[in-house]
Amino acid sequence: MTSTLPPTTTTPGRRSARPGAERPDERGSFALLAHQIRYEQLSFWRNPQSMVFTFVLPVVIIAIFGAVFGGGQGEDFFFGMSGMQYYTPTIAAVSVLGACYGQLAIVLAMRRQTGVLKRLHATPLPAWVYFAGLLVHCVVVSIVDVALVIGIGRLYGVPWPTQWAALAVTLVFGAASFCALGVGVASLIRNSEAAPAVVQFIQFPLVFISGSYFPIHSGVLNEIAGLLPVKPFNDAMLASFAHGAGFQWKELAVLAAWGVVGALIAVRRFRWDPRPE
Repeated sequence: MTSTLPPTTTTPGRRSARPGAERPDERGSFALLAHQIRYEQLSFWRNPQSMVFTFVLPVVIIAIFGAVFGGGQGEDFFFGMSGMQYYTPTIAAVSVLGACYGQLAIVLAMRRQTGVLKRLHATPLPAWVYFAGLLVHCVVVSIVDVALVIGIGRLYGVPWPTQWAALAVTLVFGAASFCALGVGVASLIRNSEAAPAVVQFIQFPLVFISGSYFPIHSGVLNEIAGLLPVKPFNDAMLASFAHGAGFQWKELAVLAAWGVVGALIAVRRFRWDPRPE
């Protein structure tokens, strides 16, 4: 006796979709983005060591500089500004660089090494939602950092910024550019153990030649540093903060160009799974 089976309707060569594997629509993507931002924020604030070093280090540095350069008189060494007028925006810029470039590159390298990125990539979460969530998280952390540094500077007599709109746009441009560079550098790091060394190898020279910790009076060095991302960010912060100037479009264009470079490297080289040893 032969049994008859119902005909199958499966198309040859096509696999049935996994339940829940469909990509979300636009409304679902924005809901996922809000959830991803919340996740990144909770992960950050529930990590006391990361939180303390992110916020305490810039505050300690600006407080030390305030004790050393507490006078309100302008000096030629600081291009006519007082020491605290110079250091308040530059240390604020360094804090944004650390939060958006340094920490992001290290975190991505660690998440890839531990398999977190591989598991995320296997979910329906769109890649743009994940990276947009990281960007918004870094911008929020940067705003808190800059607010703390400005507050400490105000205690030492530094006037409030007069161009808040230019300062806000500069902050967002800088954060986005450094985030893109952070993802790009993370794409080139082979393993999480090497991440801090690679990040600092790039960051430290840029910070010093860009005048973040002391003014640079060499014209040649300033020209070179002006083509790199840190000095334009410093100059734009100084202009909108200490000089009362508006939008610095040339500096913002340099930041945007470096952001595009970082994004292109990330698109070509970013890996979700750890590299086999």
